[in-house]
Amino acid sequence: MHDDTPNASSPISRREFAVTTLAVGFALSTQPVAADTITTDTTGLTAGEVKIPVKDGTIPAYRAVPDKGGPFPTVLVVQEIFGVHEHIKDVCRRLAKLGYLAVAPELYARQGDVSKMELQEIISKIVPKVPDSQVMSDLDATVEWAKKSGNGDTAKLGVTGFCWGGRVVWLYAAHNPKLKAGVAWYGRLTGKATELQPKFPVDLAGELKAPVLGLYGEKDTGIPVKDVEAMRAALKKADKPGEIVVYPDAPHAFFADYRPSYRKDPAEDGWKRLKEWFKKNGVA
Repeated sequence: MHDDTPNASSPISRREFAVTTLAVGFALSTQPVAADTITTDTTGLTAGEVKIPVKDGTIPAYRAVPDKGGPFPTVLVVQEIFGVHEHIKDVCRRLAKLGYLAVAPELYARQGDVSKMELQEIISKIVPKVPDSQVMSDLDATVEWAKKSGNGDTAKLGVTGFCWGGRVVWLYAAHNPKLKAGVAWYGRLTGKATELQPKFPVDLAGELKAPVLGLYGEKDTGIPVKDVEAMRAALKKADKPGEIVVYPDAPHAFFADYRPSYRKDPAEDGWKRLKEWFKKNGVA
């Protein structure tokens, strides 16, 4: 149980966390939302906000899980750059309908509430301040929460993430030896190293502890095909199991059905591949 008083072992108090509860609806910077956005109901599920105890307090998360049976294979869902908003919650419900405990922790909780920010503000003010080490620790804490909840079979652990979270999937596959598989949707593979974000997936190919399926768009202006080819080469050189699919003509965020970037065919194919990848690698 965490109280609100900082102490030697808890230098940041819960009161100082910028986000203590999840945003409702879609993030401001993703508006207007497409009329045909996919909405998954909660029939047969237990779904909603939970609190995850972390090293320095508590962060909010969204979890969805079948309402009967269990424990269930566990999938960490790593947010887009927009935080845990409605689309990420819906992805959790989609996974729960497949028989998973799916949980998406708010990984910007200490740095700021991005739900009311424009995209450039998120990129300049929040993203550079989120340490990779903090993200890895929070994901580990989420796994521990799932295990203690009684609903999660964390021996069958997977991770999937989108955009900002796609890069995190590769990092987490290099971090957690207990992970069975990851699916990274258009996550950055290379970049300029900083003190808080010292390595990118291409630097960590030799350290992967679980196979990762990477899903990328040929027309992604932020992740050129040459970066994808560099990652493929790094995986091959390291002799690590993994697979990268590049969809012709697909832009960045082709899975985001609430945005103009959505492309139905690659999105549906990628989702099919995700299900097969998890099943094949022990997350089922």
